[in-house]
Amino acid sequence: MPMNPRITDWHGRTAWLVGASTGIGRATAAQLHAAGARVVVSARSEATLQDFTRAHPGSTSIALDATDRDALHAAAQRITAEHGRIDLAMYCAGTYAPMRATAFDLDVALRHVQVNQVGALLMLDAVLPQLQRQAAAGQGGHISLVSSVAGYRGLPQALAYGPTKAALINLAEVLYLDLQPLGLGVSVINPGFVETPLTAQNAFRMPALITPEQAARAIVAGWAAGEFEIHFPKRFTRWLKGLRHLGYSAYFPLVRRSTGL
Repeated sequence: MPMNPRITDWHGRTAWLVGASTGIGRATAAQLHAAGARVVVSARSEATLQDFTRAHPGSTSIALDATDRDALHAAAQRITAEHGRIDLAMYCAGTYAPMRATAFDLDVALRHVQVNQVGALLMLDAVLPQLQRQAAAGQGGHISLVSSVAGYRGLPQALAYGPTKAALINLAEVLYLDLQPLGLGVSVINPGFVETPLTAQNAFRMPALITPEQAARAIVAGWAAGEFEIHFPKRFTRWLKGLRHLGYSAYFPLVRRSTGL
């Protein structure tokens, strides 16, 4: 039984992706464009967005900072004015820097909160009124937040990153409870290791590493299946999901043995 309305036909649908200049966001935007969606990509780098629109005719770029409330509102209003609706609002902007408590950096930690968590709230503030109007008219819509398996439980080197991703998982759960009865879809995306500029910072071997294109295919398949949580690759994420059920006395020693940290 699907938890969300299935999205199997993207022709004529308008998809806005915030944080789509590289990695998972860009690959998903390309996948949606190939599927027939009217794609709008946003990120800070105008040059990178223009490269995308040149390579994907018919797509639109709106350069903005995901932490700029006014810019997000202006973008949502422009998209609605030009396309009449927003069928998908996907927040995939993010920042990541490895951090441990022994090298705590407050500025870096707060930057994670602003980009990974507050930015998602700002996007919600910009799109929720429009999506609720669509729901009242029986037209629906979908919100998707890109979190991470790092949000499942505390992990070494994720002092700045992990808590923001845990917040997005919780946020998506609450959104689902509130919006699903209205006919709106909500999904949370929890990738494992994906080959992006962010994960390139990791100095350790990343198990089950996949490409952004593989991630995008899994995301689009999850929307087609009506899933609430879209996690991948399953051979890795199922193992991490199992760790959520361990008590702390077993979890902490296991993580230390597995990571050496």
